Amino acid sequence: MEIRPVLGQQDLGRFIDLPYRAYRDDPVWVAPLRTEQWRQFEARHNPMLEHCEYQLFLLLDRRRVVGRIAAFVDHLAVRTWGESIGLFGSFECIADQQGAHMLLAAARSWLQTKNMTAMRGPWSFSSQEWGMVVEGHAPSPVIMAPYNPPVYNDWVSTFGMEKVKDLRVYLIDMQAGYVIPDRYLRVTDRVKERYGITVRPVDMNDLEAQVETIMELSNQSIKPNWGYYPVTAAESQAIANDIKRLINPEAVLLAYDSEDRPVGFAIALPDVNTLLKGLNGRLLPFGWLKMLLGMRRITQYRMWALGVIPEYHGRGVDALIYRRLYEQLVGIKARIEINYVLEDNVPMNNALKGLGVEDLRRYRVYQMGI
Repeated sequence: MEIRPVLGQQDLGRFIDLPYRAYRDDPVWVAPLRTEQWRQFEARHNPMLEHCEYQLFLLLDRRRVVGRIAAFVDHLAVRTWGESIGLFGSFECIADQQGAHMLLAAARSWLQTKNMTAMRGPWSFSSQEWGMVVEGHAPSPVIMAPYNPPVYNDWVSTFGMEKVKDLRVYLIDMQAGYVIPDRYLRVTDRVKERYGITVRPVDMNDLEAQVETIMELSNQSIKPNWGYYPVTAAESQAIANDIKRLINPEAVLLAYDSEDRPVGFAIALPDVNTLLKGLNGRLLPFGWLKMLLGMRRITQYRMWALGVIPEYHGRGVDALIYRRLYEQLVGIKARIEINYVLEDNVPMNNALKGLGVEDLRRYRVYQMGI
């Protein structure tokens, strides 16, 4: 086996193709659209690359691709964190532990040449795709969520990487009879009365401006959180363009105070992975029809983001937003996967436990000094 850097479009095609071969017979994995995978590595489609420096690597066994990894430095993250932490991601290996260690060593060596002092991952070139699944490998991953075989955790650990943070995932399943607790209704009634909070769906006629508002709220609300670094204006625009094609406006909410000032938000995305299964990442010849007919019938959602500005932390506004989302989606008996929640975010975990949610899965981010 040998490691080779990705050089040119042909190599990039082989890099992108590997998961489709690796998981071809895996009943849990959902193949993402191939066009979207290509867009991750095109700066005109992915503005995150404007502040990233990266190198992709292939693991070859007699010219056959049996592994891949990305090593990158996100300079915006490094400046925000104040630490020289490089990142790895896009990790796949259909070889063995030796091959996996070769890939990780290649990423580590490249990051060392960039004067990084630690390697963290898995981390993605897309927002909110962090970590490896360590618990809850089934059911299938939701939109923009990672997937990996359990053995990957063993290979990363034997390489010397250690847990730096776990990310929890919860489930609200109205199809299975979930009903929001009465106590939660009483608490949120008091929040509305005391602070004059109203929660409203986004206005699709002003979506770009409202997404910009949401990104500003996000940068304020999660700034203290582990792993945070700001979303740029270009990324905000790209997110607006991407989610415009996906969203149910009833599931994208903004919270306003008594002066009609935005103070919180939530974005729950229809889980298009339920439609992508079986398409092998391609919309042609008939995948587009399945997507077109199926979008309005989706009842599975991913809670992709939720935030409340610091001024309103601890006042129950997050609980009120969750309640409104429930009210918006209870009519279709939705199944909502809530991820990610930092394991040490006690207020958020407690609020969700109060909702009576189920534990579903757990992701882990690893780190090592280099």
